Amino acid sequence: MGELLTIDEPDDPRLHDYTGLTDVELRRRREPAEGLFIAEGEKVIRRAGEAGYAMRSMLLSAKWVDTMRDIIDEAPAPVYVVDPALAEQVTGYHVHRGALASMRRKPLPAAADLLTTARRVVVMESVNDHTNIGAIFRSAAALGLDAVLLSPDCADPLYRRSVKVSMGAVFSVPYARLDTWPAGLDAVREAGFALLALTPDERAKALDEVAPHRMDRVALMLGAEGDGLSRRALAASDEWVRIPMSHGVDSLNVGAAAAVAFYAVTAGRPSA
Repeated sequence: MGELLTIDEPDDPRLHDYTGLTDVELRRRREPAEGLFIAEGEKVIRRAGEAGYAMRSMLLSAKWVDTMRDIIDEAPAPVYVVDPALAEQVTGYHVHRGALASMRRKPLPAAADLLTTARRVVVMESVNDHTNIGAIFRSAAALGLDAVLLSPDCADPLYRRSVKVSMGAVFSVPYARLDTWPAGLDAVREAGFALLALTPDERAKALDEVAPHRMDRVALMLGAEGDGLSRRALAASDEWVRIPMSHGVDSLNVGAAAAVAFYAVTAGRPSA
């Protein structure tokens, strides 16, 4: 059973996991190094627990104790109860969802292990905006993608903003990092996947024309907002594909484009 502890001082060392949550560079360094991530809000905390992530501690205001009572009763971790003003002082922002939890990371699987059973995967290159990462994971979960592969320089899917935007979907879709880029794509192709590079380039074929939903195994490649896929990534792909546009619009936000493309590659597949 989690122990309820009231804390009144913002510099209490027990709150270390929650300090400076708005300092992106600090958290990028600290969280993977210390083996933790932050889950925000009741729904996300519950989903993290259901996905098998162990809790290090929980931070919440008094009015959330009753709502989180079942989690508190089951958590083998301390639960810190603080005034909302103190929570803001510690974290750097107003915690309007009322509850935060520090969770232990799990070792990432090897990309080769995910590819053994997957049939529809998304491969991201240099997607370093946490909002976009979260949105893409949410669409991947909703539309039945089997796995996510990340280039070495992609943002951390377990960063607080990514987890929040995905509504915990980052816990539902297995992911791995490719150790080298774009050389790591060779292993994806060798596993039997067609590498389809999503690009607004007019030389690309429309998704409907390519009919990826009829292919046996598909790896859809997405690039960062604005820049898109690099020349090296495009050259490493098997085919360029695009979403046809109207009214002079040249492209969609990568999160929106991902959702459209995911439907195209999974249409007609039985849902999990």
